Amino acid sequence: MSNDLRSDAAPKAAPKVVLEFEKPIVELEKKIAEMRAMPNASDITPEIDSLQARVEELRVDVYSKLTRWQRVQIARHPQRPYTLDYCANVFTEFTELHGDRTFRDDPAIVGGLARLDGKPVMVIGHQKGRDTKQNVIRNFGMPDPEGYRKAYRLFQLAERFKRPVVCLLDTQGAYPGIGAEERGQAEAIARNLKLLATLKTPVIIVIIGEGASGGALGIGVGDRILMLENSWYSVIAPESCSSILWRSWDYKEQAAEALKLTAPDLQQVGVIDRIIPEPIGGAHANPQQIYDTVRTTLTNELQTLLQIPLHQLVDKRIEKFCAMGVWSEG
Repeated sequence: MSNDLRSDAAPKAAPKVVLEFEKPIVELEKKIAEMRAMPNASDITPEIDSLQARVEELRVDVYSKLTRWQRVQIARHPQRPYTLDYCANVFTEFTELHGDRTFRDDPAIVGGLARLDGKPVMVIGHQKGRDTKQNVIRNFGMPDPEGYRKAYRLFQLAERFKRPVVCLLDTQGAYPGIGAEERGQAEAIARNLKLLATLKTPVIIVIIGEGASGGALGIGVGDRILMLENSWYSVIAPESCSSILWRSWDYKEQAAEALKLTAPDLQQVGVIDRIIPEPIGGAHANPQQIYDTVRTTLTNELQTLLQIPLHQLVDKRIEKFCAMGVWSEG
């Protein structure tokens, strides 16, 4: 395993991060823990079991009625699996490739050769950090132009060696800094869009967390678009939308509702093809379960795509994206 995989792995003893809507569940769990620590715990077993059942009922109830903003919060959970976690646990023999051969290596986008259920693939995705130091190195998962140019190079490599491509999206957007604009941020993303539209190899996209704007779309054109249940995908983040419309971030919840950025919303309008279910509590609540689910889903999707002739695959991909946003008036 590479140093990058080790340094960005989820901390084994990381303190649990509790979201606001999860507090009633956590409070009950603390009460149960206190009761179990009492000297007469064996005498109050029925009460403990009753409370435990209540916790499970409350957890199911809370996570079955999530608002769009709450799903955004889960997608941003700091203990949620990131791209390198999937590379280490969903794929095998992952070998990271570096650099755009023009300027530098951008750590905000990672990619390399791997195997999925024994089949050779190319994996590319956004990568955030687990702590302040890693987030500075990874630029909080916001790529510079060289990140997209690295991805461009890996897309071409995959096509040359007939390797299917799997892209894992998790970013708040492409980095909007002056240096990034000077080095051609928009051009780098546009070249990727053009290449991916006609890439002669199967391409599967999975939104594993956040999917914001062109920063996500820059590696987000594919034959199949999948979303984890608690991820989001939109032209803009709720806070930025709130800032533009209301001149304040205080209306981010209303913005999230208006943007309709969740997986069910996007499946309904045909932007995505499939929702990958998460464990109750989110992907971070049971990482192994989500790894197994993603592996099975990707394997099934890839088997289907490999049966389609390449010229038909490219035609269908172009038709798929051309059909988005088209409507007719009576």
